[in-house]
Amino acid sequence: MKATCLIVDDEPLAVQLLKKHVSEMDNLLLAGTCTNAVEASSFLKQHRVELLFLDIQMPRITGIDFLKALQSPPAVIITTAHREYAVEGYDLDIVDYLLKPISFERFLAAVERFWRRNHNYNRSLPAEAIVTGDIYLSIKSGTKIYQFNESEIVYIESIRDFIQIHFRHEKKLMIKYRISQIEGELSGNFIRIHKSYIVNKKSITTLTANMIELGKIAIPVGESFKTGVEQYLKQ
Repeated sequence: MKATCLIVDDEPLAVQLLKKHVSEMDNLLLAGTCTNAVEASSFLKQHRVELLFLDIQMPRITGIDFLKALQSPPAVIITTAHREYAVEGYDLDIVDYLLKPISFERFLAAVERFWRRNHNYNRSLPAEAIVTGDIYLSIKSGTKIYQFNESEIVYIESIRDFIQIHFRHEKKLMIKYRISQIEGELSGNFIRIHKSYIVNKKSITTLTANMIELGKIAIPVGESFKTGVEQYLKQ
């Protein structure tokens, strides 16, 4: 399965790098490139595009203004050389933002997030990702954006309108975010076992239909989640 994508950027070197990254992905098909919002608008009226790599600073119309004007925009990954635009980008519910120059590893993480959010799909990672084992997650809460490696997460706990992320080495992070939101953004390495808990499968030391242990931590399996846990046990 491939998603069609469009690159909208007025910097030739940035376009060249993005085209190279796209060519290395077996789940993306480049539909075209545009150098400004006017060209992109015309292109979108004539072609089906599922993912937009959109620069912010462009002639005449900025990428943000262009995105706000689209009635039914495709999924968008912002590409920018300016970190300060990230918060405004997330207010538009974009998939991710990439800070130039864009490394392949960061590009890969953004594309994986697109697939998880828009297709509920977990695919086999390319060799580069298997070697590093890195899957990055970006979360916007308030005016802050948090980014971390999924492999560092042990489990996630819901506390009213907040979630507390428990990392390895007993580190914790509490942010205003719904557990149902982060559940949809995590990879297949995680399993929801309770209305208030999501756990990293790789951190599980003991697993039954009623209880999961993560080392010294024991978490009960919620009644409505037992079927999913039992199916995981049979794998």
